[in-house]
Amino acid sequence: QVQLEESGGGSVQPEGSLRLSCVSSGHTFSNFAMGWFRQAPGKEREFVASISWNGANTIYADSVKGRSTLSRDNAKNTVYLQMHSLKTEDTAIYFCARAKDLMIAVASNPDDFAYWGQGTQVTVSS
Repeated sequence: QVQLEESGGGSVQPEGSLRLSCVSSGHTFSNFAMGWFRQAPGKEREFVASISWNGANTIYADSVKGRSTLSRDNAKNTVYLQMHSLKTEDTAIYFCARAKDLMIAVASNPDDFAYWGQGTQVTVSS
């Protein structure tokens, strides 16, 4: 019954910006940490960012640190990933995920997440 739905992906030129959104339903959203992962063609799924239940703590992959901001609005059951200075290497399907354990603060391991969205495509090209 837990559902996650990503949006905000699309095509953008290098150095451009996008804001990805993930809206959730069917659970007590505010109790759980959330995460973003991505998967490029021919590559393994990799961690992007994670945020704690109250938004106080965030972690980022080195590949996006300094040019991305993760936030959440618990009143709207939504988490956001704002990305700027996008690179061609950022091209991937981006997935939103919810932590499986209430005690998880933030996490980078996909095994720590129980529910996943369908993904939204981000394409960075000239």
